[in-house]
Amino acid sequence: MTETVLTRSEGGVGYITLNRPEALHALNLEMCETILAALRVWAQDPSVDMVMIDHADGTRGFCAGGDIAMLRESGMGDGREARAFFAEEYRMNAAIKAFPKPYLALMDGVTMGGGVGLSVHGSHRIATERTLFAMPETGIGLFPDVGGGWFLPRLRGELGTWLALTGARLKGVDVAAARVATHFLPSELIPNLKAQIAEADFSAGAAEMLGEILSRLTHSVPAGSFEVQMDMINVCFSGDRAEDILARLEEDGSEWATKQAETIRTKSPETVKVALRQVREGAKCETFEDNMQMEYRIGWRKVQSPDFIEGVRAVIIDKDHKPAWSPATLEGVSDADVDRYFAPLGEDELSFE
Repeated sequence: MTETVLTRSEGGVGYITLNRPEALHALNLEMCETILAALRVWAQDPSVDMVMIDHADGTRGFCAGGDIAMLRESGMGDGREARAFFAEEYRMNAAIKAFPKPYLALMDGVTMGGGVGLSVHGSHRIATERTLFAMPETGIGLFPDVGGGWFLPRLRGELGTWLALTGARLKGVDVAAARVATHFLPSELIPNLKAQIAEADFSAGAAEMLGEILSRLTHSVPAGSFEVQMDMINVCFSGDRAEDILARLEEDGSEWATKQAETIRTKSPETVKVALRQVREGAKCETFEDNMQMEYRIGWRKVQSPDFIEGVRAVIIDKDHKPAWSPATLEGVSDADVDRYFAPLGEDELSFE
């Protein structure tokens, strides 16, 4: 059986290579366990000066998300397998965020959901012209997890709120312009980058050496294509009520605003409200671990929710793209409906051990 993640350390570098090409390197429990174990060892290993994560050469990637089919199947039962996956994935996200050495993610291709969690919390993040970033979870009745509550509200203005509610995609240089990535590099230069990293001596100062390598290879980042909409994004996507966001978009009436409103109306109304609350609460969290505990509370319950079961059926299994959401409108989702996802789990709270 082929290993789904390859890990090794050589020349002061810890290498993580995603190797599940038939699923666009989507994460499963085994992959999260392998990555977390490696990070815990390398964080303490003085012979490892930095970490680089990429996907197997000659395959499409970077990482399309998590094992959604498994989550649905588990959610239709007792949910235990799904919750075990979330727990390990969120511990992995926290280990990346807290990693005490440079962590370089090569986001060369599809980077969605779980793939965002593998990359965006690291210190150095490379986008290429092939990078396709999105947090599309509201379209399947899930929520923008893997630390979305932390990083989305810390993007400029209301950019993160727009991305969370609509599942909008950022491509190529826009990923760096939004600061989801820290650098932009044409994909044809990736082999050169890898060669320079393999040959470099990081022992005297890994962050400085990596910064020097990247400064020689990466390209300047122009203003994002979303820049022309930034004022509208900041106005329309502010506030704590999804109904108000939708009303402002519809009142604006421009082609762009109308399209965003139409997009939001296709998403799970319950999940849109949960995601908005998640982003607002995440902005207030003092630590990343606090945010991940909040997201685990949501995930614990969301995986068994009717909208998640139905959303995965409509988008991924039957592919009819006609989910029957319940409730069917934002107005039908009460504050109490949303509140229950954020309630403490008692002895089942996420631990980071």
